[in-house]
Amino acid sequence: MNLEIDILNHPLPKHIAIIMDGNGRWAKSRGRIRAFGHENGTKAVRTTVESCAKLGIEHLTLYAFSTENWKRPKLEVKTLMQLLISSLKKEMNTLQKNNIRLNAIGNIETLPKKVFDELSHVIEATKMNSRMTLNLALSYGSRDELTHVVKEIGEKIKNNIISPEKIDESIINQHLYTRNLPEVDLLIRTSGEQRLSNFLLWQIAYAELYFTKVFWPDFSNEDLYKAIASYQKRERRFGKTSEQLN
Repeated sequence: MNLEIDILNHPLPKHIAIIMDGNGRWAKSRGRIRAFGHENGTKAVRTTVESCAKLGIEHLTLYAFSTENWKRPKLEVKTLMQLLISSLKKEMNTLQKNNIRLNAIGNIETLPKKVFDELSHVIEATKMNSRMTLNLALSYGSRDELTHVVKEIGEKIKNNIISPEKIDESIINQHLYTRNLPEVDLLIRTSGEQRLSNFLLWQIAYAELYFTKVFWPDFSNEDLYKAIASYQKRERRFGKTSEQLN
């Protein structure tokens, strides 16, 4: 049976998030430097973005650069920033052709000016696209995000804009970087690692988790379909019992 056709016959996740892991190890296994893995990882990004749009996924969030990634060797960080700029320029036509809107989440003001400017340009140019939203998590860390939320809400309490008694989940959601996004339905992590690495900890409270040993540069349409097929076989109860759902 064609796996793509099969998954289209079942409810699709509205929001997929991916931890794109394994670029460095993929390159090392081929006797190449880590930058070679990052460069090849961009091909998997294009394939995945186009496939999700084709399937009808509404939101795709990619963990592109974490707050912890700033600690990597300066040359690797510089290479990643240069690769990000070139990818944004190169993929502009792909986004427009597929009617995909680009969005960014994270502390993006900490990005180098050239990166920030190119990112802002593509976000502005694609803002009217409506087929799918591609969210790039850049200089993003969930703990950093939640710290930002606490500070922002605390400042509003201090200035009598918000009453402490009124704080609930909806108030917290309004102050997250992802305030305009639905909660994650399916979280995919490549490379065989089985941890969340400080990614969308609030937003994945009820997400289905899928781990694959495939390194990110090798992640294909078929791997995406397998992850979605696994998601579709699961019973999402959100704290209820099976009997209540039925």
